[in-house]
Amino acid sequence: MFGEPPSYESGKPDASIEQTRLNSIVEENDLNQLGHEIVIGAGIRGDAWLKVYYGVRQDLSEVPADADGKPLVSAAPEPIIEAVDPSYVFPELSRGSRKRFKAVNIAYVEWVAEPTKPGIEKYSLKKQPEVVEVPYLNVERHVPGFIFYERYRLLENGVDTTYDAPIQTFTILEAVATGRESDVVETGLTRIPVFHVPYKTTDIDWRGISGIEKLESVLAAINDRLVQIDYILWKHSDPTAYGPDLGEAETRFAGRYIPVDKDDATPGYMTWNSQLDGAFKELDILLGIVFQMSETPQWLFGTTLSEDKGGTGTSHTDGVAVKARFMPILSKVKRIRTHVDRAFRDALWTAMVLENYANEGVDEFTSYDPPYPNIAWKDGIPRDEKELAEIMAIRTGHKPTIDVQSAIKRQDEVDDEKAREIMARIEADEKAAGFVDSSVFNEPGGGAREPA
Repeated sequence: MFGEPPSYESGKPDASIEQTRLNSIVEENDLNQLGHEIVIGAGIRGDAWLKVYYGVRQDLSEVPADADGKPLVSAAPEPIIEAVDPSYVFPELSRGSRKRFKAVNIAYVEWVAEPTKPGIEKYSLKKQPEVVEVPYLNVERHVPGFIFYERYRLLENGVDTTYDAPIQTFTILEAVATGRESDVVETGLTRIPVFHVPYKTTDIDWRGISGIEKLESVLAAINDRLVQIDYILWKHSDPTAYGPDLGEAETRFAGRYIPVDKDDATPGYMTWNSQLDGAFKELDILLGIVFQMSETPQWLFGTTLSEDKGGTGTSHTDGVAVKARFMPILSKVKRIRTHVDRAFRDALWTAMVLENYANEGVDEFTSYDPPYPNIAWKDGIPRDEKELAEIMAIRTGHKPTIDVQSAIKRQDEVDDEKAREIMARIEADEKAAGFVDSSVFNEPGGGAREPA
C-alpha cells in the first residue's frame, strides 16, 4: 500500500499555500512511514488509532531552564499526527449507534519515582528504599471542541488471570494535579481529533478484525504437524540394531542392540515405514489454506512453499496480465485502503484546521481556508514503460509526451546540468556526422552552393 508513496492533493495549484502546507504536514509527520506501521499493526491487532494535535514536536523536558523557568532551547509548535497504542484508547459510543463516538478516552498508567516519606523507617522491620515507584492514571478525554485532562493516584490490586493472561489491576484513588497550565483545552473543532483505523470491520461493531484471528486454528495445526514430523525424524534417526550374540552384557552400535543366533537372519537395523509423505501432504494443504484465507498468493514473494500452487508469478510480462494475476491481493489492499484513506484525509484536514485556529491573529502566519485533501493511491505494481508509452501515443495522436532533457534525466538518472551536457555532445556529434535539416532541400538549387 505504501511501497509506492501516494500523492496528496489539495485541489489547488502546486505553488498555493494550501498545497504547500499540505505537503509540509505530510513530510514533517512522515505520513507514509506512519501509514506503513499502522497497517502492519492493525493486521496483527485489528485496530489502529491516529491522534492529531498542535504542539511542540521535540521533548524539551530535560533541557536546562533559565531564571523564569523557560527552557534555554525553544521550538515552534506545529500540527502533529501520530499513532496511539490501541490498548490505551477507550471510545464511548453515541446512544443508539454502533459506529459513532461521542467521546474518546486515552488512558494509561504512568509509574513515577518518588522519595519515601521521612520517618517511615521506624514503622517497618526492614530498611525502606529511598525512592519508590508510584502508579498514576493519566486520562485524556476528547470530545468535539475540547480536551479534558485528568490524573489519579492508583493502588496496586494484584493480577487478574481470568482470561489466561496476567493483567495487573489497580484501584483508583484520589485525583491529583496534572501539572498542566490548563486541564481544559479548546480545540476549535466540531469533531474528535482521534481517528480509528480498523483492519477489517463488519456492520455490527466498531472494533476491527485482525488478519490473524481466523488463522489461529490453522497455524496451530501447522505447528502440531511440524512437531510430529520432527519427532518421527528424531525417533528413527538412531534405529535399533540386531545381529549375532557377541557375548557381551551390553553391545551398542548407536542405539539399542538385540542379540540373535547364527541361524537367525542377517544382522541389520530395525526401521519403520513412517509414511511421512502423508504428513507432508497435509502440511502442504495447511500452508495453502493459510495463504488462501489471508487472500495472499503464495508466489507473491517470488517463491512457493509447495508444489503446483499457482506458479511463481513470473510468467506474465505486460501490465494487464500482471494486474489480473495480482487481483486477489489488489482487492485485499483496496479494502484495507478504504479505512486508511478516510482516516488520513480526516487527520490531514484536522491538522490544517488546528494550525489555522492556533495561529489566529498571529502576524507572521498566513491564514488559509483548509481544503479537504484527496489522496491518489498507487497499486504498487511495476509499470511497463513501453506499454505506457504506447498507450500515451495513442491517446495523444502520436504527439511527444516528454522532452529530450527529461528523457535523458530519467534514463541515465542524472541532474539537469549533466543532461544538458549530454544533449550538447549529441548535437555536436550530429553536426560532425554531416546531418542537415531536411528543409534545406526545399531551398532553390536544393541547397547547393553557387559557383564562384
